[in-house]
Amino acid sequence: MALSIQDISDRIEIDDLLKRYTRAIDSKDYELLDTCFLPDAHVDYVSSGGVAGPYPEVRVWLEKALAIFSASVHSISNSEVELEGDRARGRTLVHNPMVLPGDGAPRIFTVYAYYHDELVRTEEGWRIARRVEEQILLDGNLPAGLPEGD
Repeated sequence: MALSIQDISDRIEIDDLLKRYTRAIDSKDYELLDTCFLPDAHVDYVSSGGVAGPYPEVRVWLEKALAIFSASVHSISNSEVELEGDRARGRTLVHNPMVLPGDGAPRIFTVYAYYHDELVRTEEGWRIARRVEEQILLDGNLPAGLPEGD
């Protein structure tokens, strides 16, 4: 089946959205992160030691949780997108090494996971309406002191 110009445009815009998310998380730019999600999006990071809930609550948790890391590098690949008009479903592989500062050499642990997304086209562009992270492998241990949900 040939892709329409709209399908091609949607796929590029969704890819840009996913990359913007990784840039926002890695740079701890929470205003940029706000441009990735619908205000009432549901986000679930439970499988990797995080929280689940409405985006505004998860955003607060992310700010606390990511503050303990001196660096993180999200790399995404193998995105599969199913377009359905102004809605889409996606599955994207994420490789996320994170650096914990400490005495001596920094400690690195890495999360390998899939993002399962439900996406919606808005007047501002594509946004994530629902994200569930499915951890598939953890190299290292979750750090002590990782904030829990309130």
